[in-house]
Amino acid sequence: MYIRKILVAIALLGAIVGFVFVYYVYNAVFSPNTAFQNEEAYVYIKSDAGFNDVKEQLDPLLENMATFEKVATQKGYTANIKAGKYAIKKGMNNNEIINSLRSKNVPISLSFNNQESLTKLAGRIATQIEADSVSLYTSFTDSSFLSSSNFNEDTALAMYVPNSYEFFWNTSADSFRDRMLKEYNRFWNETRLKRAEAIGLSPLEVVTLASIVHKETAMVDERPRVAGVYMNRLNRNMLLQADPTIIYAIRKHTGDEDKVIKRVLYKDLELDSPYNTYKYAGLPPGPIAMPDISAIDAVLNYEKNDYLYFVANVKDFGYHKFAKTLSQHNANKQEYVKWLNSQAIKR
Repeated sequence: MYIRKILVAIALLGAIVGFVFVYYVYNAVFSPNTAFQNEEAYVYIKSDAGFNDVKEQLDPLLENMATFEKVATQKGYTANIKAGKYAIKKGMNNNEIINSLRSKNVPISLSFNNQESLTKLAGRIATQIEADSVSLYTSFTDSSFLSSSNFNEDTALAMYVPNSYEFFWNTSADSFRDRMLKEYNRFWNETRLKRAEAIGLSPLEVVTLASIVHKETAMVDERPRVAGVYMNRLNRNMLLQADPTIIYAIRKHTGDEDKVIKRVLYKDLELDSPYNTYKYAGLPPGPIAMPDISAIDAVLNYEKNDYLYFVANVKDFGYHKFAKTLSQHNANKQEYVKWLNSQAIKR
């Protein structure tokens, strides 16, 4: 009888211990373990991150780090960290959190436009993915890549078609660049290639001219007309005489990409630069900025007109006055110069 009681007691104790263990395991694995009030939070895990880095990111988001760490160890996550952006939803338990960190890398919507140089493009992209601006710029200007892709440092900016794209946050610099080459080739489809051929320009020349058109006018509806003026000049072997190319040349010459120039002076036109379209005929060596798609399509579908000149319209800001003859243009220009002087804009 005594032995029987002992066995019963041991069995009861075992059941209690087992229950406690199961209860602990259940709570550790399946009980909610989030400490934030929003519907979800995001963690960004770098490519070289270890488990301690993950814990540092999760620490403000979890109620109980100890149980998370134990479950992560049991599931083998501590030795198999995956880089990326991951969503932690309110009320998730440790099992769900680890499953999310293992396999649910959330894509981001990456966008860029109006970047004036590879340096600025690298800075813009670096705010959206893991790769830093230095590695991005190095990738953009890699001579082997540029040569094999039929670009050079003057034309490389043309490869990046401004738009929104889906990427994973942990995309490397080279992977971003290679994807952009694919997007460039996709953009230049058969229709656009045929149109470029029809107007006598290569895709790179179209982008170069589009960058000038883009800088000349922000008005999308005016861009085909401005493009038409420049095509008229190209077809007549006239100098383009585009002020935005002078501004670009000055910035390139001084090394100051952010130099503010509101007024081009006659002395600026003497700068010896292949981007000085007052001195050198034809298109400059490459784009002077990143044109948006509307500017590219404006060149491909430029307005057929007889205009050879244009100048800012001071009575309809943002737009321009167009002229067919130099005398008409000089009259329009005089009005513009008078307005500049009245505003005391000297540079």
